[in-house]
Amino acid sequence: MSEDDRDPGDARWPRALYDLLRAQNVTQFAYVPDAGHRVLIDRSLADADAHSVALTTEEEGVALLAGADLGGARGVLLMQSSGVGNCINMLSLTAGGKFPFLTIVSMRGDFGEGNPWQYPMGQATQTVLEAMGVIVLRADAPADVIPVAEAALAMAFKAGNAVAMLLGQRLLGAKAF
Repeated sequence: MSEDDRDPGDARWPRALYDLLRAQNVTQFAYVPDAGHRVLIDRSLADADAHSVALTTEEEGVALLAGADLGGARGVLLMQSSGVGNCINMLSLTAGGKFPFLTIVSMRGDFGEGNPWQYPMGQATQTVLEAMGVIVLRADAPADVIPVAEAALAMAFKAGNAVAMLLGQRLLGAKAF
């Protein structure tokens, strides 16, 4: 692994992740603005073949992805770990509706976090998702991102599962507080 592959500031993996999502026919991008998803959001907004929807709250994204599936499209919900708490009830829709669901979650309250307010939901994110029947995969280094994303895409869109890909703070870097 080169030094660049270990650098949390490596700017290549977000572009490669977006390219992979689009290559797998993901055209719907639901998001609440977040610095951890900046490249994905900006690229989806600039992509004439993608449909980006800014949400007022994260749980709206679960319903949006259900509608995308009903309309024959693939989507992804981009949110921060604090938003997972907002989605708990709506995540039951994935089990009842039996539609593929993919979310990419930028973690807070994780490695190197300095903001005490981010710890409760950051530490509960994986447990909450799993309790709602969502399969959780995690990327903590740039070299993890594409293999984890490929697995998440297959698990969601080929097998029809609800899948969350967590982007750890070792990958994103801890925000200053």
